[in-house]
Amino acid sequence: MKPKIFIDGREGTTGLQLFDRLGRRSDIEMLLIEEQKRKDASARKKMINEADIVFLCLPDEASKESVSLIENEKTRVIDASTAHRTDPDWAYGFPELSKKRREEIAKARWVANPGCHSTGIIAAAYPLIELGIMPCDYPLTCTSLTGYSGGGKTMIHAYESSKTPEMSAPRIYGLELRHKHLPEIISVTGLSRPPVFCPIVDDYYCGIAATIALHNDLLDGIPSASDILRELSNYYAEERFVTVAPELGSGMLESSWGAGTNMLELTVSGNAELTIVTARLDNLGKGASGAAVQNMNIMLGMDEGKGLE
Repeated sequence: MKPKIFIDGREGTTGLQLFDRLGRRSDIEMLLIEEQKRKDASARKKMINEADIVFLCLPDEASKESVSLIENEKTRVIDASTAHRTDPDWAYGFPELSKKRREEIAKARWVANPGCHSTGIIAAAYPLIELGIMPCDYPLTCTSLTGYSGGGKTMIHAYESSKTPEMSAPRIYGLELRHKHLPEIISVTGLSRPPVFCPIVDDYYCGIAATIALHNDLLDGIPSASDILRELSNYYAEERFVTVAPELGSGMLESSWGAGTNMLELTVSGNAELTIVTARLDNLGKGASGAAVQNMNIMLGMDEGKGLE
């Protein structure tokens, strides 16, 4: 029997991407709700409880409400909102971080899909902390340049239909330094002090370049950029969707790399004294719907790349 899949919030950017990815597959059954009933709690409740896996592509409070509608022991959930990313009862859906995390996702009933910015920053920082290279109290500084699709329908409409002159250049935002992805970055990496995180949105559709900046003399063993490249290459050597560029960065790195894929590439740049690690990914792919499909595949015991390659 084919697994039954329901997307709660199919009309949003991530929901539409998910539906596009899953709608082409013959190994699952999509449960579809009538357009006029998509905000009807009783109709949604029926679909949620019929499904084997429910994707939540909703604001935080609506995601929590959807979870409360489950009245059985079989429905499993992948939540694309920020509502459950630091909840210890939810598996964090980034399987490449460790064998243990992949096993947790496979067994989990509740899986929190990572945020787009945090996917890039965690991909770079987590292994360095896990390997004992970066101390947990490191004063980390991060930037993340993203295309405007990361802002959802409202921002997409603004850039494509009502763009103002200042939107033609990169814009720094989150100036209060309390971006909604910071709690999961801290929780997952184990950092004991909040990173200084500066997100930037620019006039292109999709793609993220998330960068962490390091003073090598504050790292254990004072590694060079080449040493860090070697360690990250070994850490992700067996992974399909997370890769490490084989040489130190040079020239320029375009932030739209990987658009339309579920790939994430890390590039290490720098020298003996200073290092940056840049993660590039599609914010709608590995940063959202692609990661969600990958997690579903793991939960259902399917090939991890089914529908993603």
